[in-house]
Amino acid sequence: MKQIEELRQEALEKISSAQNLAVLNDLRVSYLGKKGPVQGLMKCMKDLPKEEKPKFGQQVNQLKSELSACIDEKKVELEEKEMLLKIQNEKIDITLPGRKPNVGNVHPLNLIKQELEDLFIGLGYQVIEGSDIVDDLYCFERANIPKDHPARDMQDSLYIDENRLLRTHTTAIQMAVLEQSAPNPIKVVCPGKVYRRDDDDATHSHQFMQMEGLVVGEHITLSDLKGTLLFLARKMFGQDKQIRFRPSYFPFTEPSVEVDVTCHICNGKGCPTCKGTGWIEILGAGQVHPNVLKMAGYDPEKVSGFAFGVGIERVAMLKYGIDDIRHFYTNDKRFSEEFTRFE
Repeated sequence: MKQIEELRQEALEKISSAQNLAVLNDLRVSYLGKKGPVQGLMKCMKDLPKEEKPKFGQQVNQLKSELSACIDEKKVELEEKEMLLKIQNEKIDITLPGRKPNVGNVHPLNLIKQELEDLFIGLGYQVIEGSDIVDDLYCFERANIPKDHPARDMQDSLYIDENRLLRTHTTAIQMAVLEQSAPNPIKVVCPGKVYRRDDDDATHSHQFMQMEGLVVGEHITLSDLKGTLLFLARKMFGQDKQIRFRPSYFPFTEPSVEVDVTCHICNGKGCPTCKGTGWIEILGAGQVHPNVLKMAGYDPEKVSGFAFGVGIERVAMLKYGIDDIRHFYTNDKRFSEEFTRFE
């Protein structure tokens, strides 16, 4: 019948053009509900001749089934469309970098310590650490500094009792290693914190970090020491750097030297930082004193050695251009965040 066909075309067109599930649901109620036009067609059957009623009823039921199937199909299509839109709007772009957790970073002094340890491990040295509290025997006497030695006044030590003190240098570790290793050859570096009674200022602190090195064996000479320290200076400050030895005095080495490196500011030309000399002092060193070897159980006629001690704060200040040692200990997060890696 024409009326059924017109209703079919109208309904199919509106269902096809529905843009969302809400509109589609309204169309379902509008056409297939109890008060809809499809149901209204059934009411027209009473006015039809008896012989036309079965065919009319069949056509109306077919229309109802067709519209219902079309609505269900459209519903599936719109649900998929809405799901894709939701995924698009809510997706996480995994190609973006994640947020880095705020876990802090390694302290600049520990960066330098790690860098020095890696350098010397690569040269075959063993890293040895020890207690901050040491016996006077190993801190001084085994290092050729007896109780009446004037060098003890220079150290200005912090004693806990008559025989124990906060170590004034990591030489105390070396003396214990010497005693334990005699008469075998050794190559060690001993890093750690040391303590001295001192007034804090831009270049001094009552606590600071050292790394001391010690090599003992046959035919160890001052030239071996110079080659080692030149390698150290160039690794830490640049391949163009040079070093020089100046005569000095330490109770546990003989001969003793102060070691300077080419100024990192003027590259040896002379500037206010190096006081016009072109050199910056970085450490003290020398040949191990025969008395030190003898006290530890070595025969100084058969073996020799060299030792050196470098201040880790000193290296960090030169390497990073830091002008005040107190920055390392004031726990300023802004300062610490400037240092994220070692080279």
